[in-house]
Amino acid sequence: MAVQGDNKTSRSDYASTKPQADGAWVASVEPGSPADDAGIEPGMRILAVNGVELRDIIDWRWEADGDEAELAVYVPDDDEVYAATLYREPGQDWGIDFTDVLFDGIRTCVNACQFCFMAMLPEDARASLMLRDDDYRLSFLQGNFVTLTNVTDEEVERIIECRLEPMNVSLHAISPDVRRSLIGRRAQRGVDVLERLLDAGIEVHGQIVLCAGINDGEELRRTLDWVESKPSFTSMALVPMGYTKYSKRFSSSFSEDKEASRAVVELIEPYQRRARETLGITRFQLSDEFYIDAELPVPPAATYDGYPQFYDGIGMLRSFLDETSELSVTRLGELEAISGAVACRRLMVRILGGEAALGVLRDFCDTWTRVCGLEEPLLAPFAIRNDYYGGDVNVTGLIVSCDLLGQLPQDLGGEVVVVPDLMFNFDKVTLDGDTQEHVVGELERRGAEVIVCQTTPNCMVDALRERFCR
Repeated sequence: MAVQGDNKTSRSDYASTKPQADGAWVASVEPGSPADDAGIEPGMRILAVNGVELRDIIDWRWEADGDEAELAVYVPDDDEVYAATLYREPGQDWGIDFTDVLFDGIRTCVNACQFCFMAMLPEDARASLMLRDDDYRLSFLQGNFVTLTNVTDEEVERIIECRLEPMNVSLHAISPDVRRSLIGRRAQRGVDVLERLLDAGIEVHGQIVLCAGINDGEELRRTLDWVESKPSFTSMALVPMGYTKYSKRFSSSFSEDKEASRAVVELIEPYQRRARETLGITRFQLSDEFYIDAELPVPPAATYDGYPQFYDGIGMLRSFLDETSELSVTRLGELEAISGAVACRRLMVRILGGEAALGVLRDFCDTWTRVCGLEEPLLAPFAIRNDYYGGDVNVTGLIVSCDLLGQLPQDLGGEVVVVPDLMFNFDKVTLDGDTQEHVVGELERRGAEVIVCQTTPNCMVDALRERFCR
């Protein structure tokens, strides 16, 4: 029985502001469920299932896989541990939600990566952003990338036995000296563990953070040759190292060097071609930034093999462009209805995004204007420059409140401001510690109507239709 991971179509999150759980604490119980029938209530703690102590949600899913479960339940009000037996019908859920997916604490990073983004944060960054997680369980459950340098032999066996796949693994380089320079003294442990997982047939999605002059060029070729020989690698993503104004080591990257970016595109193309010929998939994929920095067209959707690393920035632009082009065929009537309602109220829709997204947001707005035959555009993109982090940080997910509020006009009367929900974590907090409620309230104080949504074409159409065409 393989334990299934969470749906990878939902986005990854960053640094919750909530404290970590210490144990399998029950957050909620579905009324009428087996857990409810057994007297389980929020605030209780499940210590063990069928005699097995719980380390994480994986243990829960694995041990409670049958139609009966014997629980050891701690009740804080009584300060006692009780036994409870749960029964369920085939296919029925137990009806328990926990406060966290990790019950025994998060595994933290033991590396000293040259390009670590957390080493480039401002000194006053909130403490939760400084937590350097490197937990193989979050790789499986949430799609986080891990180096495997802190994984024990027992944990390797657990991954293999429970088929915790796919694993999302940061490789970066294969030569021992380059890896040690990039990652630190435990670099070889990561490769040793990775090879055991690959030999066991565990599916792996890989990542290389490319640093100019360190692991590109011939070293990149050696790394890709190694990956090419490993069939369990489903995908290998190449992303450029990003840096902030607080970096003490880096002051440039591929974003400032068009020719270096083009060299990476050219180097990877033979690997992509061979993979398509032999495996039927592209397998080796470049992040969107490389095509932007190289000033080259974004490849067609088939290049991205179903977007297995979408939230690593692989194929987001292509997906956005394709969704935009389909709107005139699939949703023209809705576009026209929204346009009429917005024009009737004499409003302008301002869509916010990072500077990297400006081109596709402009394409979306221009396409809307063209297919609806509008004489004057009703939608306009607005790129938020990232002054908070500086450097070459320009993506939508790293927009902060102080930049957004500082760069938008004080008078937003007559405007609908579409705010990307990606700039907020699951606690609805920005990276600079502001709340979604405050950001929305401030924009409304300036006179704007505010919509917070995913800034993808279909999601924006859905949100605008809901607001103006009810």
